[in-house]
Amino acid sequence: YDNACIESFHSIIKKELIYLEKFKTREEAIKRIYEYIEFFYNRKRIHSSIGYHTPTEYERMYYESSKKVA
Repeated sequence: YDNACIESFHSIIKKELIYLEKFKTREEAIKRIYEYIEFFYNRKRIHSSIGYHTPTEYERMYYESSKKVA
């Protein structure tokens, strides 16, 4: 179970980015993977496991609710 989350993520990034593009250099691949994770996966792609929110939205909601409790 320890690796299930990261294995799922690897499967998603391969299907949504890696297999769809041909990278000319390692630097280009690193840049595109970074952009995918930071700008699409975390900010635009909704996730069913967190109530169909983006990770950025969910994190913001978490911190807002924890401020109200404290």
